[in-house]
Amino acid sequence: MASSASVSVSGRGGGFLLPAAVLLAVAVIHARGAPAAPCVPRVFSFGDSLADTGNFPFLYGNDSREPALRTPYGETFFRRATGRFSDGRLIVDFIADTMGLPFVRPYLSGRTAEDFASGANFAVGGAMALGPDFFRGRGVPMGDRMHLGVEMKWFHDLLDLLCPADRADCMGMMNQSLFLVGEIGGNDYNIPLLSRVPFEKIRTFTPSVVAKISSTVTELIGLGAKTLVVPGNLPIGCVPNYLMIFKSDKKEDYEPETGCLRWMNEFSKYHNRLLIDELEKLRKLHPGVSIIYADYYGAAMEIYRSPEQFGIDHPLAACCGGGGPYGVSMTARCGYGEYKVCDDPQKYGSWDGFHPSEAAYKGIAIGLLRGTYTQPSISTTISSCPQLTELGSSVEYKNCGTVLHLTVVAQVIGWLLFFVHFL
Repeated sequence: MASSASVSVSGRGGGFLLPAAVLLAVAVIHARGAPAAPCVPRVFSFGDSLADTGNFPFLYGNDSREPALRTPYGETFFRRATGRFSDGRLIVDFIADTMGLPFVRPYLSGRTAEDFASGANFAVGGAMALGPDFFRGRGVPMGDRMHLGVEMKWFHDLLDLLCPADRADCMGMMNQSLFLVGEIGGNDYNIPLLSRVPFEKIRTFTPSVVAKISSTVTELIGLGAKTLVVPGNLPIGCVPNYLMIFKSDKKEDYEPETGCLRWMNEFSKYHNRLLIDELEKLRKLHPGVSIIYADYYGAAMEIYRSPEQFGIDHPLAACCGGGGPYGVSMTARCGYGEYKVCDDPQKYGSWDGFHPSEAAYKGIAIGLLRGTYTQPSISTTISSCPQLTELGSSVEYKNCGTVLHLTVVAQVIGWLLFFVHFL
């Protein structure tokens, strides 16, 4: 299985280790200890562009208008475009890696059961929770789009691949796996907002969006899922493109401590309140299941309130875009038109004006994995995971390639065997 992790190593360090490097690598392995066993056997992920690790190119790979299919997307960590809508890794990448697993494989990139030995990612950039018919029925123009119902159909197809004789054979796998149901629902608001649908009307969509997320969680539980993480929405009032589009001359429209648009963040909190209430109802219906709310909003607001603690200098600006105070413009966007790319994406809270940078995703992931922004705490729910108690080293690792991936470890072992044999 060619995971994103192995690609990233070969792209950054080459495929040949000199004897001196072998000795150094052995010393690093000895100092850090052997790789820990995975905390969970598999991760399954659903969602939109905040979670898509590479399904998008399989659906839209021939669309030259999609900048995310080419660099500078992916430049920070992977050194190439992977279909992720950022400069590097996403929250799901940090979660999987901390759990001791490879980056979650995009569903559309696999063919055999062996391809999904560590799970699968069904998220697709641009996906919505609700299907397009919901919006058409309410007078909102909407083309055919990916949505949670299609992602769940893919998941059922995967179960048929993994357990062809009897779905019951998959029950043990379902019981032990970690499910990430989202983030999803943001595009159910983004697309109408950008189409200038009245905000009061958009607000009426929220109960249906939350109900769809709830029914998906219920369906997964019915299939045997025991541990599910359900994220809320990010603070959309801090999104650079919205700060540009809905710019206001009224001081009271902005949060004084962050500079984010107050009314938009209040809407995100409204969605999250409804979701939290719904998850509490599900917990009462399924007392033997761990349903974890992931507070993306709270974790992200830590970055906007105290960006210096995350090494970020420009929390409300895009690294890649058209310039201006928020790094975006109406005439150019990242990868399209006469766009600009900053020198150091790690100093920016946004990558392209709509999607967080790797630095922001990393900060959010740390907040979730430490348990600060998960209810109940993921670090106590998955109690057999020592990596979560050693988070300082297990999440911070990959800024400069300071921790060896399994590909490099395999090279080290090969060189050791060579020298033992011949010396």
